[in-house]
Amino acid sequence: MAFNPKTGNLTDYSLPEAEREGYAHLFAGAISSFKNPHSHRVPGTNDIRVAQDQVLLASHLLRIVDAAKDR
Repeated sequence: MAFNPKTGNLTDYSLPEAEREGYAHLFAGAISSFKNPHSHRVPGTNDIRVAQDQVLLASHLLRIVDAAKDR
């Protein structure tokens, strides 16, 4: 796992372990919430606010990954 608190190659080891675990959970949760429902139900939403929230979260996660690549 890229953000594994102890061995992840994208983990920020300057952070306390609890925060590193938080990032690992954040990414795992985002993957589960975005990917798994689409595997089991018809994908998509008709609510523009839900779509905006998903894009904002994805943007935030990508910003974290970009910062990790810069370290």
